[in-house]
Amino acid sequence: MQQSDLFGPESNGHDADVVNYPLIDGELILYKNVFSPLQAKHFFDVLMAEVIWQQDYLNFGGKSITIPRLQAWYGDAETAYTYSGLTLHPRPWSPALECIRQQVMTLAGEEFNSVLINRYRSGADSVAWHQDNEPELGQNPIIASVSLGATRSFHLKHKRYKRGENQLRRIIDLPDNSLLLMRGSLQHHWYHQLPKTRDLVGERINLTFRRIL
Repeated sequence: MQQSDLFGPESNGHDADVVNYPLIDGELILYKNVFSPLQAKHFFDVLMAEVIWQQDYLNFGGKSITIPRLQAWYGDAETAYTYSGLTLHPRPWSPALECIRQQVMTLAGEEFNSVLINRYRSGADSVAWHQDNEPELGQNPIIASVSLGATRSFHLKHKRYKRGENQLRRIIDLPDNSLLLMRGSLQHHWYHQLPKTRDLVGERINLTFRRIL
């Protein structure tokens, strides 16, 4: 199969399996089998090789802290993104990223003009509890999170969560070739994280599509 076909109509998005998670204060939807297996593998390989990965640092209390993963920011012109004091400036869309973006917008029914790409090299790479609620994302931001590669566990907890309140906590496995859609008021009321694991896991690429206003 030629590369143009991999970026083309073989996409499996319309046949994606859909799981709606009951959630107060927000919406959480998981789409599985977003692309054909061949496309998903191809996108993983292309992104691994072509994305300009960078090791970023955050400053806390005068100390420089290494972010425990590699990341990159791509998007339309003038879609700079700032979180935790770190400002990311967009690189232009590649053919592979544009193809993934189009499929994600079709499934989500939303427009996205930027994407934060994270590379988790092993179980030691992670992202701590946080909310995607920066001002440039708008009042009720929609985050569309694509997973390629190794399965990792995604944790959510409500702001009112107390130990033992299972209805205010969710743990979801995010498999290869899946899309997790977070929307509504979720970013106001819920924190989420991808914790470290001692399990032997392979590399994972996560693309979180956003709309910068």
